[in-house]
Amino acid sequence: MVAAAGPYSGSSTLALVARISAVSIGLVYGSMKLAYLKKASLHSSQYQNLKRKAQHKAQGQGHY
Repeated sequence: MVAAAGPYSGSSTLALVARISAVSIGLVYGSMKLAYLKKASLHSSQYQNLKRKAQHKAQGQGHY
């Protein structure tokens, strides 16, 4: 006799739904993280530019 597929056997409907859900959640999380990192990188570069300009301005004022 062949045993019925259990919920964690990998061939049941529950296991299939769990795998699809995990992949979907991973894709959504990955895209959100990528968008956040791109935005954070943009803000970081803007901050560095402002800091560089402030240092340049401070050096320019020191010569008078």
